[in-house]
Parts: sequence; C-alpha cells; structure tokens
Amino acid sequence: MELQKLQKDANTIIENIIKENLPGKAVEKALKTHNFKSDKVYLVAIGKAAYTMAKAAANFLGDKLEKGIIVTKYDHAGEPIENIDIYEAGHPVADENSVKATEKCIELAESLTENDELVFLVSGGGSAIFEKPGEGVTLDDIIGVTDKLLKSSADIIEINMIRKRLSAVKAGRFAEIAAPAKVFAIILSDVLGDRLDTIASGPAVPDMSTSEDALDVLSKYNLEVSNVILENLKIETPKSITNVETVITGSVKTLIDSAANAASELGYKPYILTNTLNCEAKEAGRFLSTIANDTLRGDTHFEIPCAIIAGGETVVNIIGEGKGGRNQEKALSFAAGVSGQGGLLFFSLGSDGTDGPTDAAGGIVTGQTAIQLKERDIDINEVLKNNDSYNALKEVDSLIMTGPTGTNVNDVCVILID
Repeated sequence: MELQKLQKDANTIIENIIKENLPGKAVEKALKTHNFKSDKVYLVAIGKAAYTMAKAAANFLGDKLEKGIIVTKYDHAGEPIENIDIYEAGHPVADENSVKATEKCIELAESLTENDELVFLVSGGGSAIFEKPGEGVTLDDIIGVTDKLLKSSADIIEINMIRKRLSAVKAGRFAEIAAPAKVFAIILSDVLGDRLDTIASGPAVPDMSTSEDALDVLSKYNLEVSNVILENLKIETPKSITNVETVITGSVKTLIDSAANAASELGYKPYILTNTLNCEAKEAGRFLSTIANDTLRGDTHFEIPCAIIAGGETVVNIIGEGKGGRNQEKALSFAAGVSGQGGLLFFSLGSDGTDGPTDAAGGIVTGQTAIQLKERDIDINEVLKNNDSYNALKEVDSLIMTGPTGTNVNDVCVILID
C-alpha cells in the first residue's frame, strides 16, 4: 500500500508539472505586453514546443496574423492552424527537413519590410530543428561535429558555441535576415541560467561567446574537425542586434516550483535542492540516492514526509551501444543506491516528454527496482556502462511515458519519502 500511494502521488505530481508548464498562457501573457504597431504580423515558431506556442499566438493575434511557419520535432505537431505552415524535422541532430523548413523561414524573413512585425517563438531543440549550414559548411559537417560533442559529455552551452558558428541562422543571424522588420521574440528556456544566446543557439540575440571560446571547447574534449569547420569557428559572430525585443516566458524555475506546489498539496514538505543540476546523469543519481538514504536515517534536516526536488540538465557520456537518456540513467543510478529501502520513490522527467533519442520522458524507481532487475539477471552497472537504461527500466515497467507534452523547460527530479 505504501508504494502504491507513492506511485499515485508521483503520477499526480508529474501530471501537474506538465499542466502548469504548458506555454500557451505564458505566450498569451507576453503578447499582451507588446504594443503591435502594424496590422500585418508574421510568425515563426521553432523548437519542441513550437506548435503549442504558435497555436496560442495564432488565437491571440486573430486576423492580424498574415502568415506563419512552425518548425518542430517529428510527432510534436497537432492539427492544422489557419495561415500557418507546419514542418517537422530532426532532433537531437539536424536533418534535410531541418534545412528545407529553415529555408522557408528565411524566405519569409527576407520578404519583410520595416512596416512588418515578426513574432518569433523559440523553445529548446531549436538548435537541431532550425538549421541552415553556413557558407562552405555541409549538413554532414554539422551532424558529425554535433555527434562528437554529444558523445563527449559537453554541456549545451559548449555544444551550441560550436553549432552556432557553422550556421546561417544562429547567433543572431536570423534577426539580421529579418531586418528592417521588428522582431518580438518569446522564449521558452531550456538552458540553465536562461542564457539567451544558448537557447536554440540564439537565432535572434547577440552572441556572448567568442571564437576563442569555441576553439577552447575543441581543445577541452580533444575533438578533431575538418579545416572547413575550423575556419568557420574562427569567424566572429554578431555582437549587436538592434531590431529585437525579447521576453522569457518559462524556465526550469517554474518547473521545480510547480513540482513543489503539487507535492505540498499532497502533504509532502517540499525542499528544493537546486535549479542548476549540471553534471553526469549517473553521478547525479548516485548523489541523490545518498541524500535519500541519509534522510531515511534521520541524518538530514528534511522532515518526513517530504519531496526533495532538483531541476537542471545533466549529461550522458556515451560509451556504449544501448538506448536511453539522461533522466533514465539518473533514475537507474538512483535505484542502485537505494536498493532494498522502503518508503521512498524517485522520478526524473524531461519536461518535453522525450528523454534522449527515446519515446520515454524519464524513469521512475523505488527501493525494489534494483532487486527486480537482479531477479532478471540484469546488472545495473553493466547497463549503465552500455548506456542501455531504457531497456532495463522497460523490463520492470519503470519508464515514464507521457508522449510529447508541448513544452520544454529542462528536467526535474523528485525524491518522495513517506
């Protein structure tokens, strides 16, 4: 009964987290603050949450909306929206559809005059979904270096320092294409610290990083690249953009606050550890398991029943051939650390509903999970070495399956102790 209650409460918290972080209301609120000076408004929406954001904007703008384009991840779009063309493209790696859709956005931006206004809706995933290679660069160049960066355990800021320099639309370049039209950018942040030039690689904001920073990333991870890529990394990006107004509508802080509120309503005392969890996923899982164990022993100041909450974005160092994502690795590592413990549950969730290249949003485990896996002759350490957390968690029905949620504001993990 104890585990059933924890499971039920966890499901309620997960549902509330997603519900409270859908970007529709936030987009509408941002649009209400903007004084539109033109009767003709255009729209471009990019990223995993592009469809949800664009639908809210279209409802708000009504007859003012002249034309719009949505570019989102495969299976993340809904029903057709009047006056808006919808394209789906690759993520976490760009593909040919990314380029084709982006070229349509460029055509729209180039057609704008100083009397037009462009609403630009940006969410996480835009770095892959919204892409056109820069001069002399091929899509294979971008795919190759992105793959190396993802496997190196580089964080999102470092990855985007490289990607933005290989692109014709990132690092403020899309805003330059849209000039002299005014751009109103509404951002759903999936980046720790809400660094604007990193969210979707900053298509409409000046670049805070330098060429030297980008070259340092290559050196840090001992990455070899072609001469074409190297020469593009040496070209400095735009440092001043004058035709853009930007508003952030949501971030990891709103994500963990909604988790805390939902847990509190269920009778758990919420404790927020951090909203900038940024380390290797399996190490985060091990660390959080020690906090759970200490709390069960009474060795922390956390009062039971409690919900211990952390938000952020961890990384996975891919060395195996398995299937999984950072939230799944975090959950599996946590399970190993609390094996045999009662009275607790842990889940780690990607707010967009997809964790890594899988159809799962994350993982949910208890003190029994590691025991159940052992009974099936599954060794957690070996699973983590092979980066195969998805198949291990699937074996014991411990995957979180939400489907695409329509939002994207980092990850949240919660320890429930009752």
